[in-house]
Amino acid sequence: MTTPAAPRPSVLFVCVHNAGRSQMGAAFLSHLGRDRVEVRSAGSAPADAVNPAVVTAMAEVGIDISAETPKVLTTEAVRSSDVVITMGCGDACPVFPGKRYLDWRLDDPAGRGTDAVRPIRDEIERRVRGLLAELGVPAAP
Repeated sequence: MTTPAAPRPSVLFVCVHNAGRSQMGAAFLSHLGRDRVEVRSAGSAPADAVNPAVVTAMAEVGIDISAETPKVLTTEAVRSSDVVITMGCGDACPVFPGKRYLDWRLDDPAGRGTDAVRPIRDEIERRVRGLLAELGVPAAP
C-alpha cells in the first residue's frame, strides 16, 4: 500500500501591478520548487504587460517569463493559497483568517532599467530559497 502524497503548499505573490516583483517571485518559486509547490501571482491594479527590464533580468538567470501576463488579484486566489506574500500592495490585499501572510518590502522595479532590477531579483531569489526551506521543499539545482 502506498502512502498518499502530501498536499503541495500553495503560494500567492501579490504586488500592485503584477509586472515586476510578484512575477519574479512566482517565477523563482516555480523554477526552484518545480512541481512541488503550487504558485500564483496577481496584482491589485495589474499592468498591461510585464516590465521588460524584469523579463531581461530573469532571462539572465535562465528563467523565461516573456510569455507571462499580469493578472488581477481575486479573493479566490487568496482563499486558495496557504501563504500570501505581499510586495507593496498595501490595503488592497484581502486578509483571511488562517492564512500565512509575509510582507516582503522590496524596491519597485517599475520604470527602472535592468541594472537596477538585478539587485531586486537577487534578493527575491534569496527570499524564495528561504521560503522553500521553511516549507520543507528542496530547491532544484
